[in-house]
Amino acid sequence: MHPRKKEHPKEKAGLHPRNKHRERYNFKHLIATCPELRPYVRRNEFGDESIDFFNPEAVKTLNKALLKHFYGIRYWNIPNNYLCPPIPGRADYLHYLADLLTSQQPAAQTGKLPRGPHVKCLDIGVGANCVYPIIGNREYGWSFVGSDIDPVSIASANKIVEKNPSLKGQIELRLQPNKKDIFRGIIREGEHFDLTICNPPFHASPQEAQAGTLRKLRNLRQKHVKTPVLNFGGQHNELWCAGGEERFISEMIRQSREFATSCFWFTSLVSKSETLKGVYKALEKAGALEVKTISMSQGNKASRFIAWTFLTPTQRQTWVQTKWHEGV
Repeated sequence: MHPRKKEHPKEKAGLHPRNKHRERYNFKHLIATCPELRPYVRRNEFGDESIDFFNPEAVKTLNKALLKHFYGIRYWNIPNNYLCPPIPGRADYLHYLADLLTSQQPAAQTGKLPRGPHVKCLDIGVGANCVYPIIGNREYGWSFVGSDIDPVSIASANKIVEKNPSLKGQIELRLQPNKKDIFRGIIREGEHFDLTICNPPFHASPQEAQAGTLRKLRNLRQKHVKTPVLNFGGQHNELWCAGGEERFISEMIRQSREFATSCFWFTSLVSKSETLKGVYKALEKAGALEVKTISMSQGNKASRFIAWTFLTPTQRQTWVQTKWHEGV
């Protein structure tokens, strides 16, 4: 008797309702859009078409196909060993951010998503992949500034923008000259952002990052793995920093105070729930006037982001009326 084939849900119900990646990957369509994906597609143990997520080149090529098929991105590439982020999770963060902006609309525009280039976002640590600005611009028409401490990342992201006519004039990349600064040196005098977004390095050391990679690979292979292979890539500044994500986010919160009126909502992903206690303490110390914790779910992994603002309700109302009126 043959073992019964495991049934897989057609939808990833945990993803945001507007996320284009809720359905399982249709590899026939993806290959039609991006033929170079074909060599990496095979039948898995359940008889379904898939790729080997253990293979960095397969993962990178899948990302190329997804960005081309769903977002019209003709060219996308990253240097070897740089972070290759899962597209569905990145899209989820942006869709929940759009909901956050929508929640600030006056009653007369309830439910209307702020769209267009006058909605300006700052991506802290844009990386070589430039994925957040790509998805945010293609989904909502938002304009982006992407910052990074790594010149190679900035050069790679610039190349992606230059080779995609639809992104030109919509995304600007800025090199952070001082590794200790997050906003200073990036936000210019008189410049305002509706959102800042960040996927902080969440490990506290190279050893912790390596252990996390081994856990991820064991989950993918369902067997013991001794040698780490970064199937999703990542430079050290993308994966770890002294003190891990709690110290990084807490420092970001402390520095955000200096730019209290330059940004409507500061936000950051928080990978570990145990990080929240320290983050809330930092927010209280900085004097944030409102804090929101938004939960997300990607497959078996629970995730969240934290959002904070220093603007009073009156300042927020004025901001919406003067800066978003074109998009309502």
